Amino acid sequence: MQRELRFERTGRLAWHDGAQPVLADAGDAIVRPFIAGRCDGDTLPIHRPVSRALQAGMALGLVDPVVGGICGKVPFRGPFAIGHECVAEILELGPAVTGLHVGQRVIVPWAVSCGTCGPCLRGLTAKCATTAGDGVLAAYGFGPASGPWGGMIADRLRVPFADHMLVPVPTGVPAARVAAASDNLADAWRAVVPPLAASEGGSVLVLGGGAKSIGLYAAGLAVAHGASTVDYVDHNAERLAIAESFGARAHREIHGHVGYDIAVEATSRPDGLRRALRALGPGGVCTAVGYYLATGTRVPLMRMYATDATLRLGVSHSRAVLPDLLAFVERTGFPAERVTTLSAPWDDAPAAYSARTTKVVLHRDPLGSQS
Repeated sequence: MQRELRFERTGRLAWHDGAQPVLADAGDAIVRPFIAGRCDGDTLPIHRPVSRALQAGMALGLVDPVVGGICGKVPFRGPFAIGHECVAEILELGPAVTGLHVGQRVIVPWAVSCGTCGPCLRGLTAKCATTAGDGVLAAYGFGPASGPWGGMIADRLRVPFADHMLVPVPTGVPAARVAAASDNLADAWRAVVPPLAASEGGSVLVLGGGAKSIGLYAAGLAVAHGASTVDYVDHNAERLAIAESFGARAHREIHGHVGYDIAVEATSRPDGLRRALRALGPGGVCTAVGYYLATGTRVPLMRMYATDATLRLGVSHSRAVLPDLLAFVERTGFPAERVTTLSAPWDDAPAAYSARTTKVVLHRDPLGSQS
C-alpha cells in the first residue's frame, strides 16, 4: 500500500491508502514525487461546491458536456487522487527504457502521452491518440474519467512511455523553481513565448486573477523574452507585487489601452475574454488559459475580423514545450519560484493544498542526490 492525497469534497482533502504502483510494461518507470505544485484549476472544486451544480448544468444544457468527459458525469465527485504537477526522482525502470537512469530527477507532464502517434508528433501531447483514445483526456489528478493514473501527491507514481514522458531536470536547476513545469509554467510559456518569437519586442497584456499562477508566470516570461511592454492587471495586491518584481507594469484596472500584440486571458471569465480580444492591435494574438464552462461564450467576432485577431485556447501540451522551457530556465535562472506563495511540508498536504493562496508547492527531501 502507499499513501496518496485525495480530494474528498469541497474544502476537504485527506491522506488515503492506495495500491502501490508497479511496472506494468517494459517501457514504464516508477517515480517518487518530492516536489508538487497545485494547479490553478484544482482550486475550482477545492474552494467551491461545483460538483452538483456542474452536473445539473450539463443536464440543462447550460454547461458544456465535455466537462463530464474530463471530470466524470458528476464532475469532481470525490474521493479521487489529486495533483498533476511534480518533480520526481526515478526509482525503477522497465527493461525497454534506455534514455534514463535510477535516481534522475525529472518532470512528469500532467497529460499522459506516447510520443509516437500522430497528435504527439504534431506537438499535441495532451490529445495523444494512444492514451486518450476516444476519451477527452488521459491525465494525472482528474479522477477515473481521465484514466487510471492517480494523482501526483503520492508515495510512488507509475509513468508509461517513460523515455518520452519523463523530462530530466537540468543539473543545477533547483527543483522548486520548476515545480509547476508539468502544467502551469508550461501553459504560460505557450501563451507568450511563441507569439513573442513571431512578434519580436511586442507588447503584452496579461489579465490575471482566475488562473492565478499562470498569469504571473506569463508576465515574467514575457519580460524575460524581451517584450517592449508587459501590463499585468489584477485586484490582488500580493500578485501585483509579484508581477512588478518580474519587471511588469502592475495595474488594478487599465482603461482605454488597445493595440497589444499579445494578450493572455487568465481571468477565466467570459468578460475577461472579450476584454482581452478587444485590447488587441492588428494581427494580435490572444491565448486564453482558463475554463469557460458555459455552452455558449460570446466573443467579439466582428472586432476580431476588423483587427485580424487570433484567439487560441485549449489544454496545454506541456510535454511538447518542456525541453525548451527547461533549457531556458537553466540558461537564464528564470526565478519561477517567485510565484509560489505557500511552500509547505509534504505531510501538511491536506491543509496546505486547500489554502486560499495563489500558488502552493509541497516539498519533501529526495531520497538521493542528483546523479
